[in-house]
Amino acid sequence: MAVYTDVPDDELAAFLRDYDLGEVVSCKGIAEGVENSNFLLRTEAGMFILTLYEKRVAPNDLPFFIALMEHLATAGIACPTPVKARDGQALRQLCGRPAAIVSFLDGLWPRRIHPFHCAGVGAALARLHLAGSSFAMTRANNLSLDGWRRLESAVGERANAMRAGLADEIAAELATLTQLWPRDLPSGVIHADLFPDNVFFRGEQVSGLIDFYFACTDFFAYDLAICLNAWCFENDGSLNVTKAKLLIGGYRTARPLDEAELRALPILARGSALRFLLTRLYDWLNQPSGALVKPKDPLEYVRKLRFHRGVASVSAYGILP
Repeated sequence: MAVYTDVPDDELAAFLRDYDLGEVVSCKGIAEGVENSNFLLRTEAGMFILTLYEKRVAPNDLPFFIALMEHLATAGIACPTPVKARDGQALRQLCGRPAAIVSFLDGLWPRRIHPFHCAGVGAALARLHLAGSSFAMTRANNLSLDGWRRLESAVGERANAMRAGLADEIAAELATLTQLWPRDLPSGVIHADLFPDNVFFRGEQVSGLIDFYFACTDFFAYDLAICLNAWCFENDGSLNVTKAKLLIGGYRTARPLDEAELRALPILARGSALRFLLTRLYDWLNQPSGALVKPKDPLEYVRKLRFHRGVASVSAYGILP
């Protein structure tokens, strides 16, 4: 379960006295997620999500995340809306952790990905990018090239414990991406972690986007490449071209991709695969004893990385350049 900090009843009650939400009816830990402690909170005013931000989230980044959700919600994006206390502040302290309450979104995240999911998330991602274009704050992506170098250094030869020769493969890929990484593509606020468990559906329609705690300023097409990796591969490691075509096509219905973005997509997909390979590998190798959250499989992204390495053009994703 992704609950790292237990919240005693008396401390929760004291915390909520600063809000106009009434008394606590129930508060239950949420199993999904790996970064923060999340609780499904029911009060006399309704359902909410209570989040305690754990050590991996830099406190200095939290005002960006909170303000971004407020901005996107105001712009019509279905995302959690921060709830402000009586003093007008949404970010507070609970059990020695920064904490916030946000609105509850209806819907379910898809356990099995169908083609319509991919079309829907592509369009939703583009709408998010358009809505974020008027957001004044910026945040550097600390999990781009410089962040990958730090992770590669931290993992080092221990990568070979996962698979023989993996350390050299990562080093070679990082060197190649450093040379080929685009320098000038359309950019703005991106989600940077829009995996299936961060997208809610009601029927075939997207009903909400959640978990903005990797959001940053980067290439829009890189965000699309992250979704390509997260949504369009089957369990056997093969790319589902139909899903990829619908994902990219859905995106283009709301925001056109220019020629440079399409040309860069295979490289961006390689970078996305390396990013999640490295973060998963780091978590796998540094899992604390007795941890309740099982690290995700890094080798899934080795397979995806190798696929994209063999892609010569965006046509491999079912899209005409």
